Amino acid sequence: MQFDQRTRRQFITLLGGAAAVWPLAARAQQPAMPKIGLLHSQTPDGLAERLRGLRQGLKDTGYVEGESVAIDYRWAENQYDRLPALAADLVRRQVAVIAAIGPPPALAAKAATTTVPIVFAVPDDPVRLGLVASLSRPGSNATGINFFVAELIAKRLELLRELVPAAVRVAVLVNPDDTQITPLILRDVEAAARSLGLQIQVVRASTSREINAAFASFARERPDALFLGADPFFQTRRMQLTHLASRHAIPTVYSVRDYVEAGGLMSYGTDVTDAWRQVGVYAGRILKGTKPADLPVVQTNKFELVINAQAATMLGLTVPSSLLATADEVIE
Repeated sequence: MQFDQRTRRQFITLLGGAAAVWPLAARAQQPAMPKIGLLHSQTPDGLAERLRGLRQGLKDTGYVEGESVAIDYRWAENQYDRLPALAADLVRRQVAVIAAIGPPPALAAKAATTTVPIVFAVPDDPVRLGLVASLSRPGSNATGINFFVAELIAKRLELLRELVPAAVRVAVLVNPDDTQITPLILRDVEAAARSLGLQIQVVRASTSREINAAFASFARERPDALFLGADPFFQTRRMQLTHLASRHAIPTVYSVRDYVEAGGLMSYGTDVTDAWRQVGVYAGRILKGTKPADLPVVQTNKFELVINAQAATMLGLTVPSSLLATADEVIE
């Protein structure tokens, strides 16, 4: 068949148009990328390692951010009253899973939806917090990881006493804005202090300025040691906290190793980055079709004692051989 010049141009134009439509049609047939909503009470500052853990957990189940899964991040920036609106926004955006890190975000997500799956990571008993009916059978749209921070309070205080045997008066610094965990911390630390014969002084701080004011009060009242309550806000201010503890020569025990790596004296707790990884694993399994009610709550069973020997020397402390022998890591 012979084509004149006009017919040839029309034919080429038709082919070009079809070529442009084919990839559009192919893309239209691809399923939409699933979306996870991450809800956190703070900012991403200082959480790079935790976020890598989350992404690794997703990768372990076959999901890569930006390629096969999207993550919508919602940061409350230490304004806990924003969490309900942020959780509701994630529900409106029809995320497939909400990853809620910490009790306030987890409770906000739980209040926002009874249908969207929720994977939480909390430092206290999720049954006691009202997030699940039981650890083995969560029984609702929520499940997750308990990475044991609040439950280790007594042990942390015992280790502080062992490192500073002359300590009698211990200051306890907590965040009053965390209305879920702070009361539990105070209850448990008061009970542990009584059993050890320690006197405690509770100090509250929820801003950087209030942290400075707290240490100014320590300079006046000279407590023998400091017990730092576990809190996401304190985690983001760990450089400030460890610097002030060193400057004012106050032996301090922390809940996670991040503080010790930043120059703090000693920590006893769980691997929180691994808890974030497990959140990613559970989120990935839910994306593949597993129901939250069929995923039992994971309880972290790996605890680590980390001691900064240089910080101890600067404070004039001799680390007992018993602590050195049981420490998982001694930072020289």
